[in-house]
Amino acid sequence: MIQWILILLIVAAVAGLLGFGRLSGAAMTGAKLLIGIVLILFLLAVLGIVAIA
Repeated sequence: MIQWILILLIVAAVAGLLGFGRLSGAAMTGAKLLIGIVLILFLLAVLGIVAIA
C-alpha cells in the first residue's frame, strides 16, 4: 500500500509541475486517503486490537 502512496505522490508532483491541476488534486486526494488508512491500521496494530500475521 505504501508503494501506491508513493506512486500517487509522484504523479501528483509531476502533474502539478506540468500544469494539470485537477489530476494533481485527484492524485493527492487518493494519497491522503491511503495515508489515513495506513495510519489507522498502524495504530490498531500498535494498540493490539488487530493482529497482523
